[in-house]
Amino acid sequence: MKRVLLVCKGNICRSPTAAVVLETKARSIGLNIEVDSAGIENYHVGDAPDKRSIRHAAKRGYDLSKNRARQIKEGDFEKFDLIWAADHENISQLKALCPMIHYSKISLFLGNKPLPDPYYGEAQEFENVLNLIEQRVEILIKSTDWMN
Repeated sequence: MKRVLLVCKGNICRSPTAAVVLETKARSIGLNIEVDSAGIENYHVGDAPDKRSIRHAAKRGYDLSKNRARQIKEGDFEKFDLIWAADHENISQLKALCPMIHYSKISLFLGNKPLPDPYYGEAQEFENVLNLIEQRVEILIKSTDWMN
């Protein structure tokens, strides 16, 4: 079973949304993966995702309401096979925390571009982020090379 961790700054917008979308889509086609999310920062630990993330995801059939923010911990670098960061700053911060032996597990979730943070934006930013996440997950589901 492949274990995937999605990481953003506070674990209340991008990473929990991406984790739920990936898990939902993977489960729908029978992919055997474990998906979790975490934040670099600790200021939202224990909080539910941003209400706007919950609302926009729910409109598309995703339930983020049970998620609670957590901060990445040392054991995550060993436990997870893939650690997908939302942006370049997250990658830098992850590598500062990560033992060098696990650097190869860390990459951008979108592959070659950052996932914008909608936190300070309006409803349209949350919709755009959800669109980008769904598009990326569709690509991942169709090409399971990352599962090997």
